[in-house]
Amino acid sequence: MTDALLRISDLTVALPPGADREYAVEDISYEVFPGEILCVVGESGSGKSITASAVMGLLPRGVRPVSGEVMFAGQDLLQLKERKHRALRGKEIGMIFQEPMTALNPLMRVGDQIAEVFEAHRALPSSERQARALELLKEVGIPQPERAIRAYPFELSGGQRQRVMIAMALALEPKLLIADEPTTALDVTTQAQILELIRDLQRHRQMAVMFITHDFGVVAEIATRVCVMRHGRILELGSRDDVLDNPRHAYTRALLEAIPSDAAPPQRSPLAPSPLLEVSQLNRVFRSGRSLFKPARSVQALDDVSFTLSRGETIGIVGESGSGKSTLGRCIVRLERPDSGQIVLNGVPLSSLSGQELRRQRHQVQMVFQDPYASLNPRTRVGMAIAQGPIANGVARAEALARADELLATVGLEGSADRFPHEFSGGQRQRIGIARALALNPELIVADEAVSALDVSIQAQVLELLEDLKQRFSLSLLFITHDLRVAAQICDRIIVMQKGRIVEQGLARDVFLNPQDAYTRQLLEAIPGRHHAHHDEATTIT
Repeated sequence: MTDALLRISDLTVALPPGADREYAVEDISYEVFPGEILCVVGESGSGKSITASAVMGLLPRGVRPVSGEVMFAGQDLLQLKERKHRALRGKEIGMIFQEPMTALNPLMRVGDQIAEVFEAHRALPSSERQARALELLKEVGIPQPERAIRAYPFELSGGQRQRVMIAMALALEPKLLIADEPTTALDVTTQAQILELIRDLQRHRQMAVMFITHDFGVVAEIATRVCVMRHGRILELGSRDDVLDNPRHAYTRALLEAIPSDAAPPQRSPLAPSPLLEVSQLNRVFRSGRSLFKPARSVQALDDVSFTLSRGETIGIVGESGSGKSTLGRCIVRLERPDSGQIVLNGVPLSSLSGQELRRQRHQVQMVFQDPYASLNPRTRVGMAIAQGPIANGVARAEALARADELLATVGLEGSADRFPHEFSGGQRQRIGIARALALNPELIVADEAVSALDVSIQAQVLELLEDLKQRFSLSLLFITHDLRVAAQICDRIIVMQKGRIVEQGLARDVFLNPQDAYTRQLLEAIPGRHHAHHDEATTIT
């Protein structure tokens, strides 16, 4: 065995008074060796990201280490002054954050942000920094790097922004790379590309990688060893194959069982045609003006999209970012207006309505958004957030609030109407979003990536809740996702979209087991861990 590059020993980190528990992590120990990828796995609140923050010297205010050691290159990182810790960050230890849009400066060009890393550590003469930034962008596979280096973060896609973050983390060739959920919000093909990139860079540079995730599919793709955490404690630590194939702890087994199954979905009989929603030849074009970095251009977000949704049916709309699936959902709930085509709900042409006429019909179709925290007003108690729709539609305030209490109980959050959104976990906030969508007694719910950012066990609970509510309230469901495996779990039919067009549609079982289009097969192939059968590619520690 080589010496460990990072050794965490008996680490305990205290949370501020009033938190849901006393310690974020309690008495944890593990090591990261050169040339390996250690995956730290657990649900939200397990302590995995707090551990990474302790290593980086970036613990939030009020969160403090109370015992233990974090040894790196002969130094206890917990004892370092901020100036010395800052010198290590980037140079010896690099970090990729979960959300690049918040980690990148929106007012700085990409090249300048990478060059700033060299400037902060006085690593290169100023005349060489942009050239090295360009080399890094090429190394991480950014398309058209000469253009990307002059772009602002908002001009890049999510996957491209994550590649920029990787380039910044690797700029000074650190010995240890910490990747904190870097693929969670990405579609499956982009996620597969980022995982392959991290794995290839790790092998090429022989770095140690500490990869934080909640997804065992990701673990199957890239891990050498696995550390499973829950409620601030380590429950299991071992090689990837041992943990995946012979999990010793019941919690590890529960996490593995919560992964969407690769087994064939059940055969569902086609529903008797009783159309609720009819979409015909829908088109939507987005146009952008000319800028310094981009010429004026137009993007065909929806291209002649047509389908019918029957009463009581669940249709999955599947595709990558940019496929048009979210634009389709927003057009159906009339947050976007299509350029042409028809949307007919219950015999009423929604696409041609406006003003008061549209408001009278809108209660029939409601939306559950991907990010419930962004869609809830942080200053409004959740009971009122749910009641606002009925009140706006003429329901008495007391009656609407009583209905909000009932709906919160229905989604498993009884008695929580007086709490604010920040007092809930991500999964609980998604339940609030579902309760709000139900408040106006809709016939159709559009769920836009409603489970994509959730832990696998919470994801399974929300999917089960949606299925239960669908039966209880006689709902129809349009389920938008980038993961065919998730869609196959709960959908009667699946529609696959690429670049604004429908490329395949059919019964969920047929599309999952026998995809006809090459793009559908590509989406299935890209699902992390789908082909785990003792990969021999994991790096061996010598």
